[in-house]
Amino acid sequence: MKVEATEEALKLIEQLKETHGPDLLFHQSGGCCDGSSPMCFPQKEFRVGNNDVHLGDIGGIPFYIGGDQYEKWKNTDLIIDAVKGIGGMFSLDNGTGMRFLTRSNICAVPEDS
Repeated sequence: MKVEATEEALKLIEQLKETHGPDLLFHQSGGCCDGSSPMCFPQKEFRVGNNDVHLGDIGGIPFYIGGDQYEKWKNTDLIIDAVKGIGGMFSLDNGTGMRFLTRSNICAVPEDS
């Protein structure tokens, strides 16, 4: 499983860095409502849990996913995009006119030899 970002997402990330500084992080919990979308927070305002999995960085920002979600999606590559809309209530993209959206590519699971 890996994570990458589209050009639109990278543009929004740069906008958020200019507004909120470079010390940001993404988290996708898989919970209801806003938690099913990738959310961007100042690092000092979000505590990463013991079960959260660091998938990689996008736009220089660490991207974490909840452990339960990781187990369900571990054979899927995540593509973080930005589209017109309203971001999650607590996510920094809220109020920008854009929101982060997760797209995916299912990866082949290697067969046991």
